[in-house]
Amino acid sequence: MAKKTGNLAAMKQRAAKSAAAVATSGGPPSSTSEDTPKKPFNPIQFAQEVRAEGRKITWTSRKETWITSVMVFIMVVIAALFFFGVDTFLSFVVGQLLKFSTAG
Repeated sequence: MAKKTGNLAAMKQRAAKSAAAVATSGGPPSSTSEDTPKKPFNPIQFAQEVRAEGRKITWTSRKETWITSVMVFIMVVIAALFFFGVDTFLSFVVGQLLKFSTAG
């Protein structure tokens, strides 16, 4: 995974600030907040916040994506073989039960 070089103390400070904001809010905002006026939408500030959040994204490398894709493919093949085996076994058992019940 690609490591983002940055100031560890600043990241801890942001995490602490976020945790404090969540803790003081006490949960989801109530729907009775009609008495507080809504802030006007500022598209420039919104774009700046989007860019700031976009910089925080850590993308996987091409190698990690390839390895994960191969592992998913292998797991799909294993699951398909397993379910094929279980289906074949159950078909055989049900066929034998039906043969036994009609031979009676």
